[in-house]
Amino acid sequence: MRYLALASDYDGTLATDGQVDDDTKAALERLRSSGRKLIMVTGRELDDLMKVFPQVDLFDCIVAENGALLYWPKTGEEKPLGSPPPEAFVNALRERHVEPISVGRVIVATWHPHETTVTEVIRNLGLELQVIFNKGAVMVLPSGINKATGLQAALGELKLSPHNVVGIGDAENDHAFLELCGCSIAVANALPMLKERVDLVTSGSRGAGVTELIDKLIATDLCELGQDKSFA
Repeated sequence: MRYLALASDYDGTLATDGQVDDDTKAALERLRSSGRKLIMVTGRELDDLMKVFPQVDLFDCIVAENGALLYWPKTGEEKPLGSPPPEAFVNALRERHVEPISVGRVIVATWHPHETTVTEVIRNLGLELQVIFNKGAVMVLPSGINKATGLQAALGELKLSPHNVVGIGDAENDHAFLELCGCSIAVANALPMLKERVDLVTSGSRGAGVTELIDKLIATDLCELGQDKSFA
């Protein structure tokens, strides 16, 4: 068995409008039963994720906050991979009426069109922060933190090589972690630029695409995939 783990994005990949359907949950359980590991790699904050997806214990590890936080469902342990956001930064955004705004363990997040204000505040305060986009979401993190660095940290603790991981996603912030994986997959609803850069594209969208991948992974370990960037 070459591929020992699946690393999946949440919104737009596992989930449709924030919810994972029963067929996709059943597929995740089948993958766990095959002896493989499951890792979620999401931009969501942990508390928010648990509200919409209480079944986090299907996963061996959650890489939350776009790579800034590891969560181990089995033990409930959290491990931030960056410093908390500066209070002065958050206050300055609120003073400039940036809303909605959410503050996680490490991440600060808002929505388009506030990216200009966010960038101005970072510059004015002289902070070493980066802005990452996920469709309409605007996420602010310490420099050097992304989904790839978070997944790498998780794999280190799981004692797995990225070469033995299949990654699946749908949006621009998934590029980094998909490039790290031994095999990169985009669901059918993914952004066109992501589809161009991955190894394969599923026929199904969102959860149906993940289920399609899981069934193929269990059946063949992905050894019979077509050569035209689509599932045979």
